[in-house]
Amino acid sequence: MVNRALVTLAFLATPMLAHAEKIAVVDMGEVFEQLPQREQIAKSLKTEFGDRVAEVQKMQEEMRTLVEKQQRDGALMSDTQKTELVRKMESLKSDFQLKGKALDEDMRRRQGEEQNKLLVQVQQAINTIAGKEDYDLVLQRGAVIFVKPEADISGKVVEALSKGK
Repeated sequence: MVNRALVTLAFLATPMLAHAEKIAVVDMGEVFEQLPQREQIAKSLKTEFGDRVAEVQKMQEEMRTLVEKQQRDGALMSDTQKTELVRKMESLKSDFQLKGKALDEDMRRRQGEEQNKLLVQVQQAINTIAGKEDYDLVLQRGAVIFVKPEADISGKVVEALSKGK
């Protein structure tokens, strides 16, 4: 009975071995960290949002100055001056929060757009490498417990994208 089971298993295992797949792994985090395009994206976003960031920072500095003035001169101010200062601070604070939130949302949206463009390029590079090297399957590094270094094509992907392929 045991012999029959072993023989049956041997017959079933032989076709499976004949169809062994060539598998590669890509560490997407490593690829994104090493891409030169990442620096270009950061520079373009800094240029695009630089004026708005400077405006928000100026508002923050102005708020800090008003708080210091209130602490320093509060005892010497009349009630009217104190009320004016508090209103000015509250108005500035609400403007700061509104502009800061809008800036943050816009920056996050643009970063997402740029990352999606980059992701498309990375996917195309992976597909090209997989086609050239005849890989049947490409997995993300996080989905694999162990991989031989020669099966990791992350460096090849970075190299291909660095060359502009």
